[in-house]
Amino acid sequence: MNYIRLLILSIIIPFAVQGFAQEFAVKTNLAYDAMTTPNLGVEIGLRGRSTVNIVYGLNPWSFGSGDNGVRKAKHWVVQPEYRWWHCSKFNGSFIGVHALGGQLNASNVNLPIPGFFFSGENLQKGVKDHRYEARYAGAGFTYGYQWILGRHWNFEAEIGAGYIHAWYDKYACDECGAKIANGGTNYVGITKIGLSLLYIF
Repeated sequence: MNYIRLLILSIIIPFAVQGFAQEFAVKTNLAYDAMTTPNLGVEIGLRGRSTVNIVYGLNPWSFGSGDNGVRKAKHWVVQPEYRWWHCSKFNGSFIGVHALGGQLNASNVNLPIPGFFFSGENLQKGVKDHRYEARYAGAGFTYGYQWILGRHWNFEAEIGAGYIHAWYDKYACDECGAKIANGGTNYVGITKIGLSLLYIF
């Protein structure tokens, strides 16, 4: 039920803040789309050179791989972020502080996570041979840049790094239901990468 609350908040907050906004944009992260994870974001201009950015992504897919069983990296994630712009909103470079939270159900895949785990299992290696169900939360810092493409269109590149803690249940295989372990693990590294297309109202 927590993910439903987060989803509702990610939808309500932008419209609650919009009354104070000078600009409003919707966006999709094309890099995330390419990894079979549909996503939608909103960015709201505040006073001065600040914006608030919120992105929601959902990957509900499982893929068959012949003799190798089912491959999946099912997950959902919400990433709220505060941004400060060097010159003006929606134009040029920005720095940000972001948080993130979500759930994961993964097995038989190579997770593209450029960072390292400590004080717990390495989920990046573990999901090759086991299935993990996990909840996770974290925070980090972002640097990015937006280019104006036209009157209403922008393109954005961003990268973020930070910390994530995951609470997981470990299962023997991708289809069996026997839980063999549970625990927590910590991650430090890249927490977001974006190549996004924006429409600004």
